[in-house]
Amino acid sequence: MIDPDVRPALPEDCPQLAWLEAEARSALADLRGGPRWLATHPARGDAWETAVSADTVVVAHIGAVAVGYLVLIVNGPIAVVDDVYVTPQARELGFGDELLAAALARARAAGCELLEGASLPGDRDTKNLYERAGIKARLITVSTPL
Repeated sequence: MIDPDVRPALPEDCPQLAWLEAEARSALADLRGGPRWLATHPARGDAWETAVSADTVVVAHIGAVAVGYLVLIVNGPIAVVDDVYVTPQARELGFGDELLAAALARARAAGCELLEGASLPGDRDTKNLYERAGIKARLITVSTPL
């Protein structure tokens, strides 16, 4: 059995974070709402170094291999899960739960009053992750192409 381990991301994690982000973005392309989200959320790419140095990234890992990440942005009393992803090969092992627990702990430590996140309508894995942590939907955005 694997004991899920998370820690603050380190500069040497950046190449693996970029690879995981590319995998995540590829998976979103086919989900309902995915193309719109991808168009409005550019890839971090080389900006991973900036995010890591700002201490906004938590990484899930097995040994030296990153298997997931969570980016938490603190904006006054609100903490936002800007991005969360666990590679399919490491899902259902508790890594997502541990990433979210780390985000909640960081948000509380920063004095935040609210944690927000987003999930695409077709992304049942992310919705389940939030629901397991007791995080409930407060707004559903609808749209149609014209």
